[in-house]
Amino acid sequence: MNDKIQTSFLEIIEKIEGWITSFIENLPNIIVAVIVLIISYYTARIVNRWVVKIASKRISQNSIANLIGRISSVFVVLVGLFLALGAIDLSKTLNTLLAGAGISGLVIGLALQGTLSNLLSGVVLSFRKKIGIGHWIETTGYSGEVIDINLNSVVLKEFDNNLVVIPNKTIVENPFKNYSLTSKMRIMVTCGVGYESDLEKVEKLTKDAVANLYKTDNDSEIEFYFTEFADSSINFTCRFWVDAENAKNKLDARSAAIKAIKESFNANEINIPFPIRTLEFNSNLNVNSIKN
Repeated sequence: MNDKIQTSFLEIIEKIEGWITSFIENLPNIIVAVIVLIISYYTARIVNRWVVKIASKRISQNSIANLIGRISSVFVVLVGLFLALGAIDLSKTLNTLLAGAGISGLVIGLALQGTLSNLLSGVVLSFRKKIGIGHWIETTGYSGEVIDINLNSVVLKEFDNNLVVIPNKTIVENPFKNYSLTSKMRIMVTCGVGYESDLEKVEKLTKDAVANLYKTDNDSEIEFYFTEFADSSINFTCRFWVDAENAKNKLDARSAAIKAIKESFNANEINIPFPIRTLEFNSNLNVNSIKN
């Protein structure tokens, strides 16, 4: 029994001595690996600040710029880890880590597919010049001012001051209308006049009313078209250009044009009819028979 205990004790001592010997033999490599890790750590911090500074000049969203900086710093750290493990001859361990990271990444990617899709879409949106903070856009039934673009969603502020949060994926995959990309917007006003009206006079009054509100040039003339013989009126459409960058400017211009046209028609006795139903009764109708 004592011999077995002594043998086991000697084996333990031999193991410890082997470890110490191996540590001393690999001490230079270990020191190199530690130095590489320290250098990679501080290099990653420098790269992070540098990348964020450069990205901020092209990307207005701080969250996206910080994300790009973090990804760059992680890449630098991984390169340092790769070199450090190679220095202490742990290539097999490195391969195992890479295989495990690949499997873990696949599982996480499948579990967070929607979140990662919005994340990547947010990165794509940050580089798009067709949409930005302060723009007035309309998409998927919502219209408002873009007040924030973050990693997961775009936030719109509507007319009624309500905030609409739209996933980035929705913005990327669906068409949207950006009112802020152009300095001019075409306004269309429709109306109807009575059948007794002088149509030439109606056209002139309408164009003059709009022209008094907005300046025109050769590329933005006022267009006027009679469109149909309706039940109680002859309808027309008037189109003109205004300086506008959002939907509110469009509504203001249309409202001003309607008031100016109505005022001009009233001053010149142009009738804007409303639907009328006329009932005709047979003159031979006996009212007394109805009572009976």
